[in-house]
Amino acid sequence: MGIIEEIRLQEFYTIGEHLEKKPLYQKCWAENLLTAYIMITYSKTNSDNTDFRKLVAELDADLKIRDGDDHVFYAELNKIDKIKYVIVAYDGKLPVGCGAIRDYSDDMMEVKRMYVVPDRRGLGIATAILKHLEKWTADLNYKKCLLETGKNQPEAIALYKKNKYQIVPNFGKYENVENSICFEKVL
Repeated sequence: MGIIEEIRLQEFYTIGEHLEKKPLYQKCWAENLLTAYIMITYSKTNSDNTDFRKLVAELDADLKIRDGDDHVFYAELNKIDKIKYVIVAYDGKLPVGCGAIRDYSDDMMEVKRMYVVPDRRGLGIATAILKHLEKWTADLNYKKCLLETGKNQPEAIALYKKNKYQIVPNFGKYENVENSICFEKVL
């Protein structure tokens, strides 16, 4: 499948005479500025991808805490076997985020397994993954994206609202689930 986009993010930190350690970033000095380069690439793959599976394991560990007693129910709905459409984000060779889509209906894909590792959040990686998934959905001739997230995931809710997803009545197996909030976007 391969790399579909490469983005270079650049941040400058004024540090004067003191070295401020910024873990996980390449550092170089130039006139009292620390420049951090982050090369993010986005790769199309499927659910057999080892990096995707590792990121989903991290996601599931986080959701187990957030979902509490409801986690068993959600885990059943979030199986990753045979997902054909997966995006994995890399910082260099390090997997830092993922997302997937799967068929929901004749004109709609369901967004699944969105995750960015904690130390890479706030850099626009989740938005980029979501945009790639939306484009892939459109390229496959689907008209909408549908998704579910938990009420205990304010970052996810903010991400979807920022990207013009509309709250819709809970769908499918989430229909009467109090902790779920569902979104839809017409592409």
